[in-house]
Amino acid sequence: MLASWLATLWRIAMVLCDYRRGYRWLSGQAQIDVAIITNIRDEAEGKVFWGNKLPKSGHSSGARIYLNGVSGQVRGICITAEEMMIKSNRLRAKKYFIDAILWAQKRGAKVVLLAASTKRLFGRDGHELKQLFPDILFTIGDNGTAALLCEDIDHALANAGLDRCNPKILVLGPYGILGTAVTEHLLARRFDVTGFGENQKALAEMMEHYAIAVATDINDIGKVDVVIACTHNVNTRLNSEHIERLRKRNRKLLVIDVAEPANLDEQTYRLCRNRVVRQDAGNACSPLLRYVLGGISSNMLNLLPNVVFGCFAESLALYHAIYHEHNHVLLNQDWFQVNSANRALIADAFESVSIACPNRTCFNKPVQSFKLEYCEQTTIPEAPRIMTQNSPV
Repeated sequence: MLASWLATLWRIAMVLCDYRRGYRWLSGQAQIDVAIITNIRDEAEGKVFWGNKLPKSGHSSGARIYLNGVSGQVRGICITAEEMMIKSNRLRAKKYFIDAILWAQKRGAKVVLLAASTKRLFGRDGHELKQLFPDILFTIGDNGTAALLCEDIDHALANAGLDRCNPKILVLGPYGILGTAVTEHLLARRFDVTGFGENQKALAEMMEHYAIAVATDINDIGKVDVVIACTHNVNTRLNSEHIERLRKRNRKLLVIDVAEPANLDEQTYRLCRNRVVRQDAGNACSPLLRYVLGGISSNMLNLLPNVVFGCFAESLALYHAIYHEHNHVLLNQDWFQVNSANRALIADAFESVSIACPNRTCFNKPVQSFKLEYCEQTTIPEAPRIMTQNSPV
C-alpha cells in the first residue's frame, strides 16, 4: 500500500512541477519529443513505479527528462527483463509496446527508443515498427551506449595500469550488440580477448569472425585481468566464486558492468568487494540535462542527477540534431544497426549537447581507486614450542 501511494505521489508531483511541459502546452508545442519505451528490470522496480496496482493498459509514464529543449518521456511496459525471455511474454510485450507508441504519438513524439530488453523485440531491423509508424524515427540506442562504453573501458584500463601490458580480458555475452562492439574495440587495440556465454552457436560464429578464444564453462577460462559484462543473462552472471576463480593471485579483478540489471549485482559485490574493482559503464551525462524533480526521479532509475543511460542519451541527442539543428541526414540512417559510421554520427550529436561519460561510479558511488594490487590473507603458523626440562609433558 505504501509503495503504491509513493508511486502515485511521485507522478502527481512530476505533473505539478513540470513547468516546461506547461509552457510547451501554452505555446502549442508537442508535449513529448522523444518516447523512451522500456521494460522494467524486475518486480521490485515495478513496485517502485506502479506500487501494487499495475496500469490496465500495460504501460504508464515514468521519469520526465529534458535535454536542451528536447522533451523526453520514459514509458514503462509492465513486463520484466526475465519474463521477456519467454515467447508468450514477448508477444504480450509487443502489444504493450505498440500501444505505448500510439500513446506517445498522440502527444507529438517523433523519436522512439526501444530501451533495455525491448531492443530486439521487433527483430534486428524493426521492419514491423517502421511499417506501422512511418513518421517516427526508431532507435535501439546502442551506438551511443557502445561509444560511451568503449570510452569507459579505455579509461578503466589506463587507470588500472593495464593499457600497455596486454591484459587478458573476458567479455560476457560477446555475441550481443554491445558485446560485439566491445570485442571489435578490444581487438583493434590488440588485446587478448576471451568470450563467455551459454549460446554455443553464437560463440562459434564469433570464433569464425574474430580472433578470440571462447568458453561455455567458466572453469575453462583460467585467470584474467578484466571482465566486461555485456549481458544480464541469469546463466552468465558473476558470483563470488567466479570472482575467485577468475582473478589472479594478489590481484583484484577489474569488472566493467554495462548490463541492466547489473551482471555483478550489488548484493554479490558486497560479498567480494575487497577482491574486485567494479565500474558502472555505458552511461552519459550533460550539464544541459534535467530530470523533473531532479534526484528524486533519477534515483527511480538508479542513476545520479544529470546522468542517463547511453541509449536514452542517443534518442534525445538524435531529436536535437534532427529537429533543432536540422541535420535531416540522420533520418535516413538505420539506427537498429550498430557500426562505426553510426557511432561517428552519434558522437557529433553528443558533442552538440555536451554529452560525455560521467565520473566513474560503482552503484552510483565514486570508484575510489582502480589499483588492483591485493595482498592475500595468509595464516601465520604458530611458532614451535621449545621443550625444556621444566616443560610439562
